[in-house]
Amino acid sequence: MYRFLASSRWIGWLLLVAVFAAACVSLGNWQADRRQQVLTGIERVNKNYFAAPLTGQAALDYFQALPEDKIWSTVELTGSYLNDDSRIVRNRIKAGSPGYEVLVPFKTTDGQVVVIDRGFLPIGNQESGHPDSIPAPPTGEVTLKARLKPGEIRLDRGAPEGQLATIQLEDYQNALGYPIAQGSYGIMYEETPAPELAPQPLDAPDMDEGPHLSYEIQWYIFGVLAFVGFWYAARAQKKINAEEAAELEEARALGYEEPVHTVRKVRIKGPKQHRRDGSLTDEAIEDALLDGQETPSDAR
Repeated sequence: MYRFLASSRWIGWLLLVAVFAAACVSLGNWQADRRQQVLTGIERVNKNYFAAPLTGQAALDYFQALPEDKIWSTVELTGSYLNDDSRIVRNRIKAGSPGYEVLVPFKTTDGQVVVIDRGFLPIGNQESGHPDSIPAPPTGEVTLKARLKPGEIRLDRGAPEGQLATIQLEDYQNALGYPIAQGSYGIMYEETPAPELAPQPLDAPDMDEGPHLSYEIQWYIFGVLAFVGFWYAARAQKKINAEEAAELEEARALGYEEPVHTVRKVRIKGPKQHRRDGSLTDEAIEDALLDGQETPSDAR
């Protein structure tokens, strides 16, 4: 029946299938981990993005050190913009279109300086590499609401005067020459008094979990299909072995002692291999001789 599975050849195939299936399971688990990370981020956004804003020292503490589970937390601050030290950040995207973001230091009534991202500006038409205009923030005392994000990594590229390559808070502080909070910056979404002109609000964070679940299921299916393919190949081999055994028995009944593959050569030469009395036809005898086979003495 399936005794051939104990051969070294079939054991080798089974080991190869097992290794492939294990790799598929590992990749499926990796996609599951990535999906869980995305879901955790989505849950964090849902929890923090629309929460009531923090005020006072609790808000300022998050500018100094922002825990990962507090990203997108909302805060409310009162103070004044330091517009002379504003910068624009290059290579930003909003709704698929490139442009800039406007950063302005904000000095709170407690004397601490934090960075506020006031929004997006499209690429300008008047001068290459610059927006056409930068709307000024409100002057005097301002109360604003913002959502917090950690600073970005330093990029190995420069920027023109008055611009930044990325929101790297330490580099911004070095350019200003006075201390600013390094734990996070705020994305402004409301300010009082509101100016007549303001940058465009930034896009909300992406809430799509992506294709990780479908990829995870696909990898698991591939792992199962590997064993299905092995089972199908084993059944096919069993069928072949059964056919060869039947042909060998038929050949022996006709007086042959050759291996079954030899008998197959005789049988496939043409539809008429035997006379009515059971003896081989002349064509069959000639074919057998050409194949180097011995013809039984009673073949004619």
